[in-house]
Amino acid sequence: MAKYDENQIQILEGLEAVRKRPGMYIGSVSERGLHHLVYEIVDNSVDEALAGFCTEINVEILPDNVISVKDNGRGVPLGIHHKVNKPAIEVVYTMLHAGGKFGGGGYKVSGGLHGVGGSVVNALSTWMYVEASNGDGLYKIGFERGKVSEPLHKIADTKQPGTKVVFKADPEIFETTEYSLETLSQRLREIAFLNKGLKITLWDKREEGTEQIVFHYEGGLKSFVEYINKGKEPVHQDVIWFELEQNSVQVEVALQYTTAYSENLLSFVNNIHTNEGGTHVDGFKRGLTKAFNDYARKFNILKEKDSNLQGEDIREGITAIVSVRVLEPQFEGQTKTKLGNSEVTGIVSNAVYSKMSIFLEENPTIAKAILEKTMSAARAREAARKARELVRRKTALESTTLPGKLADCQEKDASKCEIYIVEGDSAGGSAKQGRDRRFQAILPLWGKMLNVEKTRVDKIYNNEKLNPVIVALGAGLGNDFNVDKLRYHKIILMADADVDGAHIRTLLLTFFFRYMRPLIEHGFVYIAQPPLFKIAKKGMEDVYCYNEADLDVKLKEIEEKGIARDSLNIQRYKGLGEMDSEQLWETTMNPETRILVRVELEDAVLADETFSILMGENVEPRREFIEKNAKYVTNLDI
Repeated sequence: MAKYDENQIQILEGLEAVRKRPGMYIGSVSERGLHHLVYEIVDNSVDEALAGFCTEINVEILPDNVISVKDNGRGVPLGIHHKVNKPAIEVVYTMLHAGGKFGGGGYKVSGGLHGVGGSVVNALSTWMYVEASNGDGLYKIGFERGKVSEPLHKIADTKQPGTKVVFKADPEIFETTEYSLETLSQRLREIAFLNKGLKITLWDKREEGTEQIVFHYEGGLKSFVEYINKGKEPVHQDVIWFELEQNSVQVEVALQYTTAYSENLLSFVNNIHTNEGGTHVDGFKRGLTKAFNDYARKFNILKEKDSNLQGEDIREGITAIVSVRVLEPQFEGQTKTKLGNSEVTGIVSNAVYSKMSIFLEENPTIAKAILEKTMSAARAREAARKARELVRRKTALESTTLPGKLADCQEKDASKCEIYIVEGDSAGGSAKQGRDRRFQAILPLWGKMLNVEKTRVDKIYNNEKLNPVIVALGAGLGNDFNVDKLRYHKIILMADADVDGAHIRTLLLTFFFRYMRPLIEHGFVYIAQPPLFKIAKKGMEDVYCYNEADLDVKLKEIEEKGIARDSLNIQRYKGLGEMDSEQLWETTMNPETRILVRVELEDAVLADETFSILMGENVEPRREFIEKNAKYVTNLDI
């Protein structure tokens, strides 16, 4: 038995705990966690902007993936902290839960509530140095893996205040230390939209031709809505915008209706994206629904006998951003994804109701256009309800409640089950024969399916291509979707590695994103990676390659064994149907050997924009997207 006494009790001093368990502080040590380091430092600068002292932030990706973040805020305090007898700047970057955001009067509102940002970045960096000025000279302090390596000292005379943080992420901690310009751009753009007038400059200086991107939006949230809706057709041209402050809670809302059928509601608290919503979102929905119903009643658009309009009808086609700033936000969980302050509901609801009521009365033409769309949505919802009930009645009466083409698995525990949604009957047949029927289900689909980006929900229930997917997954659709009823925790899209296969995957992903988004948010959706090539030779075991780079590597390895390249038979697969059941199992379905790519929702704004451009009505944004991205295509089957 392992010895367990006082000698086994570890005390992690300083920032050792962060290095020991980095995932507790930044979520993961993957590429996502790496970028989180930058956000932590930028958020400190943004807090200075929220406090009214910072107007510019410069972010640089330097050679060797070193990050520099500089702002023109007040500068990190430099004086000696009375409790620990160390410079305050050293305390901020070497001690957890030390900062000016705990009610000491340094910040009115702040996104960084736990005081771990700067110190965590320091702990997870090979080295870091900070330069700060409070208007009386520029001072510098250096660190190595969280410990002071260069004591605080003056390096220049200046009266210009500000802070500059430069760090190199530790390759011993992170899976990769390569930053993505696109990933950083998305977050910095979002921050600039949320902070009207704040100028954020991003420089990529890793190569000779440095790239500079400036994010600066005087329109704030109005510009944000315009950006999101650039691929959509608006019902009214001008974005509706208003702000209000009550009981130290600042509320800002921007919204615009489009001809789309999906709702796009984004919410933020102190610049933090609350993707699970919360009390501010509840308030927005309540105020908006009441404003439209009261207006419709007042002007006799809704008759006495008519039922009130539902919130989901009123929000069809809306793009709305709700941003609140709260003195002491209470978030549910460490992830900060859902606001819990109960007082915020009433404040936001009253603000939205009063401002929207005034807007509707002052703009009757726009009010009429939105209400016509809303009434149409209500009729479609009722048709969808009838279609849903019809599906339920049919399945209750039939001997089986599952689609006829579905080959279900034997296992009933959803966490152990997976379903392959397969393009084409022939590939579906091979998959059915090759699968492990204990836990793998197969649902073949044939032909192109409905583009839900251009369709209301009532049409989806009756669609012969999508209805089998809805019934097989068993979790419902849209507002009725219940992830707890899901029958499979791995939903694997398996289509040919060509243009048609990519189109089918995109149609299915659009459907999941718009009507079953929790599937993606919970990480239940995967894309199978069938091989593109097979290398064969008599007396040699077949070798499968998943792309051209993989093919080149495998061919070199075979040649190194003394086998001539011209003696090999290299087959390029045109589709899944060319593989027999055994090959399909070994390459694409066997959990021991297959390659699956999980579909993740990194950025809801970017995802919404991409689906709108690729699958929406407007041709021009799609043409621009293709022209911009065509240069990145490396393998296109024609």
